[in-house]
Amino acid sequence: MTGKKLLIPILGSTCVLASSIAWQDSPGVIFSVTYPEALANGPLDGRLLLIISSNDKEEPRFQINDSLNTEQIFGIDVEGWAAKQPAVIDSSVLGYPLESTRGILPGEYNVQALLHIYETFRRSDGKVVKLPMDRGEGQQWNRAPGNLFSTPRKLRVDAAGGSISIVLDQKIPPIDPPRETRYVKPVRIQSELLTRFWGRPMHLGAHVLLPEGFEQHPEARYPLAIFHGHFPHELSGWREVPPDPDLIPERSERFGLEGYNKIVQEQAYQLYKDWTAPGFPRVLAVEIQHANPFYDDSYAVNSVNVGPYGDAINQELIPYIEQQFRGIGQGWARFMYGGSTGGWEALASQILYPNNYNGCWAACPDPIDFRAYTVVNIYEDENAYYAGGKWKRTARPGFRNYLGHLTATLEQMNQRELVLGTRSRSGDQWDIWEAVFSPVGPDGYPKRIWEKRTGKIDRSVAEYWREHYDLRYILERDWKTLGPKLRGKINIYCGDMDNFYLNNAVYLMEDFLKNTKDPHYEGEVDYGNRAEHCWNGDHSRPNALSRLRYHQMFIPRGVKRILETAPPGADVKSWVY
Repeated sequence: MTGKKLLIPILGSTCVLASSIAWQDSPGVIFSVTYPEALANGPLDGRLLLIISSNDKEEPRFQINDSLNTEQIFGIDVEGWAAKQPAVIDSSVLGYPLESTRGILPGEYNVQALLHIYETFRRSDGKVVKLPMDRGEGQQWNRAPGNLFSTPRKLRVDAAGGSISIVLDQKIPPIDPPRETRYVKPVRIQSELLTRFWGRPMHLGAHVLLPEGFEQHPEARYPLAIFHGHFPHELSGWREVPPDPDLIPERSERFGLEGYNKIVQEQAYQLYKDWTAPGFPRVLAVEIQHANPFYDDSYAVNSVNVGPYGDAINQELIPYIEQQFRGIGQGWARFMYGGSTGGWEALASQILYPNNYNGCWAACPDPIDFRAYTVVNIYEDENAYYAGGKWKRTARPGFRNYLGHLTATLEQMNQRELVLGTRSRSGDQWDIWEAVFSPVGPDGYPKRIWEKRTGKIDRSVAEYWREHYDLRYILERDWKTLGPKLRGKINIYCGDMDNFYLNNAVYLMEDFLKNTKDPHYEGEVDYGNRAEHCWNGDHSRPNALSRLRYHQMFIPRGVKRILETAPPGADVKSWVY
């Protein structure tokens, strides 16, 4: 077969074209990475990442993703890594999407290395773990201040392999603090609960959007509207000046729209105009900052791995905000909304703290029934990555478009995370679910719901997940006591072609909710026809626009419920002007 083209399967569904058998038998290129003493003090712990890119559109560190156009990455753990000491990435190191450097075809590439720095935590449970502390960027390995990286270099990779030396010669600078305006007030507090758990100072933050007339109505006390979601450095979707006329239009591949960046600015400015207009409900709108050593977001619940974020948010942060900005400070005057991660958080917070809130509007929520953990039933399936029997196995899908076209399998998505970080430390989606939902393993890190390389499910971990975080199961198990506290408070929306198959769990939740009795749940579950992630209940606009209008959609609904259900003698007038 020498001289013929050889088709070599990678991960079962991805293929790489090679020119000869000799290519796969080569030792592969060896990368040797160092950093100078002037760039960092003392030995370093972390994840050393090497990115190899075939295009020049941006730095390689920004080109790793789950799409068909991802570039190549490799990763190794380093502990006590000293300056000038070579760290080696060779053919034995796992990569994504190619598993080994042997798979790199001869050619010219942009090459870049980056060290995602870990900190040592001595937790209150006695475990000592090394994790990447968020440094204001929202747990992004390629943007985290203090991380070391190399200037991208154009390098030649030969079929015979060889050795390439790379020096980490730069450090990512600190991030400017969020801006304060007349309307937007950044908040940051040290949490006693989280500090005690993590064994070092830990903080919670928020962006508080003050209502129009806040200064002119000092007697008013306001309801609280919490917009749950991913880490916001600045208040999401808010702009106090018109769109930039010199903005260079950028195309959104996700929505197929030219100039989508301009649309985003237009909608952000529209929120400002709506917020300050007569007749818009006067509330305190809040976006919480709770990035942590595992992710850009804690999922707003208590977790044995991530910490008591649920209690910290509800017992420390929210009372502080209401005290500082004249909130009413009672459960009947609070409501929540959000999409995706934020949708799960809104629903989970309503269920786990039922008296603290008077309604949730959860759009495209992360899995709310683990019988449909996207496309996996963790209680019955043996393997997360493949379905099948004795003679056949079929790869499970991970990401689709509205036509059902597949761009990633579950195995591929999890392999990318494993390259980014071992022990649930990738800072990405499957690992944070594991960190939040799992018990602590013997090594102090989260116990795997499935083996990351093979997909074999650990049934004991699945049982732990069910009892603590399977929201449909918890509702059904505890409806006798929860039902009276949740009547009229649960509203869920999802596209029936959600990219991550999140609609599957919503169907199962709806099956339970629509059959509830004593009381009936009295909420709403709705679906968007052929709608992708993250459809939020708006049948009049496409996702591209409705995803930018959460405040306008849900604040009026939350206020309507507050006014209809307020207890006798409650303040329903001082903030209505």
